[in-house]
Amino acid sequence: MNTNETIIIEKLNKLETLLVSSIKQILTVEDLINYTGFSRSYIYKLVHKNVIPYSKPNGKTLFFQKNEIDSFLLQNKSASISQIEQKAINYTAATK
Repeated sequence: MNTNETIIIEKLNKLETLLVSSIKQILTVEDLINYTGFSRSYIYKLVHKNVIPYSKPNGKTLFFQKNEIDSFLLQNKSASISQIEQKAINYTAATK
């Protein structure tokens, strides 16, 4: 197998992993790494500090609920300039 074939196979494997992770509702640490792009050590750090929601049903293996992870990833959202401008327009219109 030549280098180009190897690269194509690696990319296909990565795509397959991403597709499987996106379909699953319960994620393992490996799934979470692929889903978020976070490193393994960062995930364990978040778990250790109870920053990220997780389950540990057997006392050993970590599981993450995808919708909770999505909420976690979208918290502390920053408004865009256009959203801030619209809020200002709405506020000034309401106070007149």
